[in-house]
Amino acid sequence: MSDTAVQTDDELRALRRDLHRHPEPAWCEFYTTARLIEELRARDVDAIHYGREIHAAEKRLNLPEEATRTEWLDRAREAGADEEILNEIGESFTGAVAVVDRGSGPTIALRVDIDALPITEADDADHHPAAEGFRSENEGYMHACGHDAHATIGLGVLDAILESDFSGTFKLIFQPSEEQISGGKPMADSGIIDDVDYLLALHIGLDHPSGQVVAGIDDFLAVTQFRAEFAGESAHAGARPESGANAVQAMAAAVQNLYSIPRHSEGATRVNAGRVGGGTADNIVPEHAFIKGEVRGETTKLMAYMWDHAQRVIESAAEMHACEADIQMLGEAPSAESDQALVDIVGEVAGRTAGVDDVLDRDSLGGSEDATFLMQHVQNQGGLAAYVGVGTDHPGGHHTPTFDVEERDIAVAIDVLSASIREIAASDSL
Repeated sequence: MSDTAVQTDDELRALRRDLHRHPEPAWCEFYTTARLIEELRARDVDAIHYGREIHAAEKRLNLPEEATRTEWLDRAREAGADEEILNEIGESFTGAVAVVDRGSGPTIALRVDIDALPITEADDADHHPAAEGFRSENEGYMHACGHDAHATIGLGVLDAILESDFSGTFKLIFQPSEEQISGGKPMADSGIIDDVDYLLALHIGLDHPSGQVVAGIDDFLAVTQFRAEFAGESAHAGARPESGANAVQAMAAAVQNLYSIPRHSEGATRVNAGRVGGGTADNIVPEHAFIKGEVRGETTKLMAYMWDHAQRVIESAAEMHACEADIQMLGEAPSAESDQALVDIVGEVAGRTAGVDDVLDRDSLGGSEDATFLMQHVQNQGGLAAYVGVGTDHPGGHHTPTFDVEERDIAVAIDVLSASIREIAASDSL
């Protein structure tokens, strides 16, 4: 563990626990953003960007309704968030970017995500956050994927860069709405990373144990999430069933046929109808029904294949039952690959970092991540990007009520990432 990690360990642990107590869902990360901006203002950074300027507003998807935003704003106020900051991000322009300008050299960015999940956190005595008094105070929501740790690691890396001989420009990106895969593209298209030469993204855990680092994660499944609304016509289910148009029948046919989309010879594909519902009473032909689901593909091309078929299936099922279908895309993310030059540097740095016992050159994510929008944006402009995994012994799997991280691994991640960033800057000829 580095001197920097030792000096900041208690402070960063307290921050992580504060964020853990106040989990917020996608586009409602008001307390989290305000808290992080307060931390940034206390540091010697050259610029702090937040609000509209770091989002391409027209690219934001799946925004919460005004009533939901108001509810979470009120929660943030009650928790003590800065009112001035809340006013500036009140339309769900959450997230922030800090800039450190240290003279000539490349521009290097680190992206971390900040949102939480709609999961009720465990309250058993053997669940560490419950035992230590930092279990979620927003009942029904929790940091079940480690984004509280990610934000904390980001600040720790910033501290390490500020205290080092780093030469160049460093950007720390706090991204909202990763869990709904709708926050990466608005930030990528905002212009805030147009000057970035190298980008690292981070995830803790991913079923890798404490002491293990994955220098480059690949095989992101490209994904599109959607909501399909079916509109039919109600009728008395006993007396006049033939005069209705059954929206639940249309929905059920669509679900069945979504799972019948032919798989593709070029790679893995996925489909899932995660939430379905409809109808109002047992004796009424249902007028409304819905599906919330997703399609994925091993490549962006394969995901597009699944999405095209999914839309056709939904529209055909609606027509079959004399209903109408309205399909809304809620979020998306492409596939991406980590650049080997960055993977080599991260792997070499991790191999000499205290607390790291094992380094994997590459591994598959097995899921989706909208950091891929930022990675591709940098790569398309001639830069390099890599997605780094830092292991932690989490007692429950990701997205479960018992998920937690070993807090000592926060310091390990800070050491690996900050040293990698300095090494990338020093060898700016990749």
